[in-house]
Amino acid sequence: MLQLIPAIDIIGGQCVRLTKGDYDSKTVYDLRPLDFAKEIEALGYRRLHMVDLDGARSSHVVNIEVLNEVATHTSLQIDFGGGIKTDADLEAVFENGATFATIGSVAAKEPQLMDRWIERYGADRLILGADVKDGFVCISGWKEKSRMRLMPFLQSYYAKGIRQVLCTDISKDGMLQGPAVELYKEIMQQMPNLHLIASGGVSCEEDIARLDSAGIPAVIFGKAIYEGKIDLKQLIHS
Repeated sequence: MLQLIPAIDIIGGQCVRLTKGDYDSKTVYDLRPLDFAKEIEALGYRRLHMVDLDGARSSHVVNIEVLNEVATHTSLQIDFGGGIKTDADLEAVFENGATFATIGSVAAKEPQLMDRWIERYGADRLILGADVKDGFVCISGWKEKSRMRLMPFLQSYYAKGIRQVLCTDISKDGMLQGPAVELYKEIMQQMPNLHLIASGGVSCEEDIARLDSAGIPAVIFGKAIYEGKIDLKQLIHS
């Protein structure tokens, strides 16, 4: 069964959404992260994806208080990403209530540091963030395209024990034009035991059903909720 993971992106402590990762295209929603977290928990959701966009832009965790508040006042499993660049960042994320940490740029640019984190915290607590554009991994808050192709990147960390991968097709993110189903199917065909978390482009319940039919293990969705295109109550009971 497809795991449903609502998302909160945070700038200045507020819920926002970007389009294709562009900070100049942000939409700020009149919704406190804690209120949203309590709402989804009451509906029966068990997991929340949180992205510290201030952290992603400034290369260190910024909205740690928001994480702490949500973790303190809900029992949701929280996976937190954005700006985790140092031992201190990752330690703070776990100390303030995150169940999982999503690591992207460090995994791509500093594999030795990522290896140390896997050894210290366990591969089961780390989610590999794989943001992709034109088949290449993107880093530094999507501002920079690396020279690494997606599949070898995923396979290298799978060999180190990582099983959860959050894959975002940047061309789809925030566009509400449907997820990259064919990309995710290709990944699952090559790595059938991967817990792949699809992200980007989800616009409606039908998009989620397509991912489920394709055998994708999990999906993250955010903008479609805030724009009223997905009914969270109906979705979880469907």
